Amino acid sequence: MADINHVVLIGRLTRDAELKYTTGGQPVCKFSIAINRRKKSGDQWVDEANYFDIVLWGRQGEALNQYLVKGKMVGIEGELRQDRWEQDGQNRSKVEIVANNLQLLGGNPGGGNSSYGSGGGSYQERREETPQEKSSREGPPPEGDDGFTDDIPF
Repeated sequence: MADINHVVLIGRLTRDAELKYTTGGQPVCKFSIAINRRKKSGDQWVDEANYFDIVLWGRQGEALNQYLVKGKMVGIEGELRQDRWEQDGQNRSKVEIVANNLQLLGGNPGGGNSSYGSGGGSYQERREETPQEKSSREGPPPEGDDGFTDDIPF
């Protein structure tokens, strides 16, 4: 049987992501997420937070870095990697999740759905207006105009 190393997580960022570059110029984005787990303690249910370090390599990490702010919910698909080193004569190790795919989920950390701020910048979610929305906003189309442009690529 083949070995399987596949992880799927949904959680919230515990801090803003950090984007750095290797000496070879490869972008690497690092952040942590928290995932709550409910468990029963005596007669009460309590939440237990679990924290995971995530590494996102390449152009995806570079492009998403600005949106990965504290409190943002994300879905991550990836694999576990164990980093080993020696420090002060003792062997050390750390398990990280190397993300192959990342999805921004839910609303904004503050509860709004359109924009949020984090320090110096802000992000505004945008979507293209459909021809129907555009025409209803602008009034009825001229006679013989169906509201669509003629530059269809096929």
